[in-house]
Amino acid sequence: MATDLVLCAQAVSTLLGWIYFLCWSLSFYPQPILNWRRQSTRGFGIDFPTLNVLGFAAYTMSTGAMLFSPTIRAQYAYRYPSAPESTVRVNDFVFALHAVIVCIVIYSQFYIWGFEVGRDQKISRTSLGIFWGNVLGVAVVVVVVLVRGRDGGNDPSSWAWIDVIYALGYVKLLITIVKYIPQAWINYKRKSTVGWAIDTILLDISGGILSNMQLFIDSALEGDWSGITGNPVKFGLGNVSILFDVIFLVQHYALYRGATKIVEGQSRDEENPERRPLLDERRRSSGLQRDSQV
Repeated sequence: MATDLVLCAQAVSTLLGWIYFLCWSLSFYPQPILNWRRQSTRGFGIDFPTLNVLGFAAYTMSTGAMLFSPTIRAQYAYRYPSAPESTVRVNDFVFALHAVIVCIVIYSQFYIWGFEVGRDQKISRTSLGIFWGNVLGVAVVVVVVLVRGRDGGNDPSSWAWIDVIYALGYVKLLITIVKYIPQAWINYKRKSTVGWAIDTILLDISGGILSNMQLFIDSALEGDWSGITGNPVKFGLGNVSILFDVIFLVQHYALYRGATKIVEGQSRDEENPERRPLLDERRRSSGLQRDSQV
């Protein structure tokens, strides 16, 4: 009976993993599709895809190392002897790799697709600082492992290569914490969520809930909650995503619901009132020219 329950729990964990993988993977597509339909990136902050590229590149490297590097797997087992198998799964790595590719595509929509891009759609200095600060932080950890680690970083009892992997994981966690803030602020300033695909949020919150469920099941199967403490990035990702998803859902369906309906029915010129005076002036000039010709 106990064996059957374990097998059942393992099957549920696998199923949850691939469902959340689908939810999170599909969540990347509503935004570029919306940008393409509108032929515009207005209303969508460039900070979000810029930070996402770095975050998911780091996550791809960290999950890949946890799965495929014998050195990292051995160091993890040494650090967590009561639960020597990491709770990172293949679906985590596939999701991360897919995500970084799609994020690069989304980022490129600001530059090479010919879409309408607002003059104010530039990455903030704060986001740039976070971007390069994270890159520098990982570089510092690499240097520390090389200088202070034993046996070239292969001894897990001191500074080791697994610490670099954890640094990459924390880069992803930090990026996840901060990347939503600029978009939430843009929505607040505009009092509208137009240009921000809400389908992304619905899929994202589903993935976050399912990710946490899988993590708890896996830890229970290991009989040790170090499955969570040993994989804080996955646990943190799910909960941070859920928190910000709730904020975006409140903005879209409660705070700015009326504004969303009004603006969505407008043309692109009406959606961007700062452009109207110039357009109106051109129309007046054209009218004057026709009158003079008559």
